[in-house]
Amino acid sequence: MREPVLAVVPARLGSSRLPRKPLVDLLGRPLLQWVWERLEPMEGVFDRLVVATDSPEVMALCEELGADCVLTDPSHPSGTDRVFEVADRPEFRPFPLVLNVQGDEPLVEREHLAAAVELVASGSWDLATCATPLGTHEALADPTVVKVARAVDGRALYFSRAPIPHRRDGIPEPDALLGPPYLRHLGLYAYRREALARWVSLPPSPLEETERLEQLRALEAGLSMGVAVVKEGAPGVDTAADVVRMEEVLSRLGNASTHTDLS
Repeated sequence: MREPVLAVVPARLGSSRLPRKPLVDLLGRPLLQWVWERLEPMEGVFDRLVVATDSPEVMALCEELGADCVLTDPSHPSGTDRVFEVADRPEFRPFPLVLNVQGDEPLVEREHLAAAVELVASGSWDLATCATPLGTHEALADPTVVKVARAVDGRALYFSRAPIPHRRDGIPEPDALLGPPYLRHLGLYAYRREALARWVSLPPSPLEETERLEQLRALEAGLSMGVAVVKEGAPGVDTAADVVRMEEVLSRLGNASTHTDLS
């Protein structure tokens, strides 16, 4: 029987790229509402679902939705630290597995969350994440698209904004970008509680500060991270342009539907 999983949705109001992001309107509903309503039916993947926020306004929205919510320290440098504050509360310490679910992905996929949880629950990894094929040369070259290099056993070797792996003999053929080794990282994580505690206890690492990717801190510290390769990931909402694109996607899927997969 699988160990209990606590799922935490970090929802910081003070986003620099998209102000007041959790409350941004998407087709008449706040972004966080779309995410919560997408996640709530995913029973079996996790055993408890909680929002972690720095904002009384987000708390008020959660109360309206009937969503569990914890008001956390506004000074946290990352969502990972916010997730750990919740996981470390006495009422949540009985959960040995913790799932960090992005609060800006209203089309998050059940199978992606389940894949990350399964890797950690297997006992093979300290933590786990997901990746999907890059697909295009544009994505390979785009520094806003985070890439991950993965060992044959599924272990994360490195994350970068640069095109990795580099093909010495020239640009990879288009078909080569449809699967490993060319992978885009999806920003969700499952952790063993003790691994999450170690991660947030560490200072920022040299590679982390160079790439501006906090997951490199875990790798530099020797934590083992499994990477599940999954089908194409749903887009997130990080900028005003993303809001427009997401409304178009949600409209295509049907305004009232928050549970329809892109596939």
